Amino acid sequence: MQDSVVPAFRLFLLRHARSGWALPGQRDFDRTLDGIGYVEAELTAQTIADHGLRPDLILCSTATRCRQTAEPLYRTLGEDIDIRYLDPLYTGPTSIYTELVEAYADRSSLMIVGHNPMIEELFWQILDGTTATTAFGDGYPPAGLAIINFSARPTAGSVWSAALAQLLVPTLEDAEGQ
Repeated sequence: MQDSVVPAFRLFLLRHARSGWALPGQRDFDRTLDGIGYVEAELTAQTIADHGLRPDLILCSTATRCRQTAEPLYRTLGEDIDIRYLDPLYTGPTSIYTELVEAYADRSSLMIVGHNPMIEELFWQILDGTTATTAFGDGYPPAGLAIINFSARPTAGSVWSAALAQLLVPTLEDAEGQ
């Protein structure tokens, strides 16, 4: 169920789905989703579609596991969905994520598909500690999606005013019900 009040800006923070360990000689960048990760990515995309959610823009890390997490969004949200792949989401610190939120805050919504610890650090930076601890006290899970509503557009140098609207975390039980 969606909120009846339209937020000034909505941010979707999606950590890539579960990935396998790097094989001998393989770069971290090239790690792929494991079997559970593929299921999580599909479930996340389907849940987003089932909830009628559609970000205006998706910014995704160029790392293989993030691209594989974003791939099902094309099928479920439509091939006209705007997904842009950015190296800084793989190589950069949390401040890059913050700068991207500010840079694209002129849109009504933005999804970032990225990595920990940056996704988790951004989540904690935006929300108060109590909300963040209650939501993900054991860490930001693979394929975890936080939907955060802002009462005003986030801008550089301002205090961001936001609230957690929804958490979506796929489980294997979800897959068995499909």
